[in-house]
Amino acid sequence: MVELRRAKDIRVGVIGYGGAFNMGKIHLEQMADAGMTPSAVCEIDQTRLKVAEVDFPGIETFTSVSAMLKKSDLNLIVVITPHNTHAKLALQCLRAGRHVVCEKPLAITTAECDKMIAEAKKQKVVLSTYHNRHWDGCILEAVRKIGKGAIGDIVRIEAHAGAFGKPGDWWRSSKTISGGILYDWGVHFLEYALQLIDSDITEVSGFATKGVWKTRWGSDSNEDEATTIVRFASGQYLVLSITQIDALPKNEDRGHLEITGTKGTYVFDQSRWKLIQPDKRCGITIKKGMNPSSQWDRYYKNIAGHLVKGEKLVITPEWSRRPIHILDLACRSAELGKTIKAKYK
Repeated sequence: MVELRRAKDIRVGVIGYGGAFNMGKIHLEQMADAGMTPSAVCEIDQTRLKVAEVDFPGIETFTSVSAMLKKSDLNLIVVITPHNTHAKLALQCLRAGRHVVCEKPLAITTAECDKMIAEAKKQKVVLSTYHNRHWDGCILEAVRKIGKGAIGDIVRIEAHAGAFGKPGDWWRSSKTISGGILYDWGVHFLEYALQLIDSDITEVSGFATKGVWKTRWGSDSNEDEATTIVRFASGQYLVLSITQIDALPKNEDRGHLEITGTKGTYVFDQSRWKLIQPDKRCGITIKKGMNPSSQWDRYYKNIAGHLVKGEKLVITPEWSRRPIHILDLACRSAELGKTIKAKYK
């Protein structure tokens, strides 16, 4: 691997420039903002390659990963493709000696994560996951307030999202492609929660319901609703629920995460936070506020700093594996109808 002395020496490319959320462009722009040099795009859709050439004049374009690895001199490659392709593509790039960032989730199964981590170590290259929401304003504020003792010691975290409505007819609604209903926002919510609970995972239980909605994927459609319960060695626990069949309107103050502690409860969504604390008269006091801005730019600045200056990598592959391990165990638990012990803490 070529020695990287400056951020601009890091030549970066993306695999996937599809239209969904325009993520290929977003990644290249964020890497450029961190000082790195956008250099190549790999995409099977020729029309999207033309868009990339307009967005980044002079950029190299390829229709196969093999060609990109053979003909380009990229240092870092970002995989922005459907979830079930992450492991295969990442392994291909890692074996070619390239640093790799995967869009979240890192992969679908624990075994896939293990193979990717082992290969990165073998090749002595960096593997990370684009957990940009590690720096969402909502979790930064929650960590700050809870760290100062606002709710005492954390007892449990409840994370939830969804409503009543048919899922979209695209790959994110396919169980084998996406991993299931828990793998989209659920990965973010778990990553939030794991910043707050500092304890080993001991066991995971999963529950799932399927059969209400029929999408284009038919029998391969995601679950209509799924829940996982995670037990930690500390006695704390975490509940994650994602649904497409909950017709009960939710109070806007319920938030995405509810963190209950020995001295109060902290609730937040992307925009707002609420702190509920008992008062001396056996009542409660409620404080509300808006979350600060997110700091997504810190992700690629950390990647560049790690590659060039040896700065500590924040989103390590082992950290990225923790939410995947929970989701993998949850899916297996739901199928088997029993709790499963955790392999990784």
